[in-house]
Amino acid sequence: MKNNTKVNAAILIIGNEILSGRTQDTNTSTLAKWLNSMGVKISEVRVIPDIEMTIVDTLNFLRKSNNYVFTTGGIGPTHDDITAKSVSKAFGLTYEIHKEAFEILKAYYKTGEFNGGRQKMTWMPKNAKLILNPTSGAPGFNVENVFCLPGVPSILKSMLGGLKNRIIGGEPILSHTVNLKTVESEIANSLSKIQNQNKDVEIGSYPFFHAGKLGVSIVIRSENQSEIDHCNSQILKFVKEKKIEIVDR
Repeated sequence: MKNNTKVNAAILIIGNEILSGRTQDTNTSTLAKWLNSMGVKISEVRVIPDIEMTIVDTLNFLRKSNNYVFTTGGIGPTHDDITAKSVSKAFGLTYEIHKEAFEILKAYYKTGEFNGGRQKMTWMPKNAKLILNPTSGAPGFNVENVFCLPGVPSILKSMLGGLKNRIIGGEPILSHTVNLKTVESEIANSLSKIQNQNKDVEIGSYPFFHAGKLGVSIVIRSENQSEIDHCNSQILKFVKEKKIEIVDR
């Protein structure tokens, strides 16, 4: 049974490689879609460098202002993977070898392959709960409302299924999109009126250029399908009055 209260989460992307542009972040989209499907709304996303105090300060702020915080990156075997140590500091917990994680990785690697770098991936905050990794062995972990996942998109995605029972969301957040052959200035006033009349619905407009077509995608989001349908009918009404073409993307 779903909880009807509003549930929110923040995503904290950790890594110099994201800030430098060498690596493109796709984890935000993956996490947001997954969380929305469980009734958890993303309140904000931050991208920060591999600096301990920056991670500690940001994490302490986000975990107090959100129901959940999901971090990505910084839990690998190299020197700049400092997320686990920083989370330990943020919670005031001992940073130590997690015995279960150690046994998992010891069994995962062949004899002689479980070197010091790989053993680093078993160091976590004391009493952290593991997030099992079906792809590459090395587990993530969670402490209270903070969930720490790897930065590699395919590995992160494979680990989400094991988290379902740990996340308590509200009603799933539904959405409907209408694509129009127009510009935002043409529909701004009409959309504003509809938004003001439907305070519990989130209406966004996003310009696009696709296959030679310039247009605007209107996205209606709500936990209530009937409210989405009501807004959609209001939008279609002014679209018809303005003789704006609806297009496929």
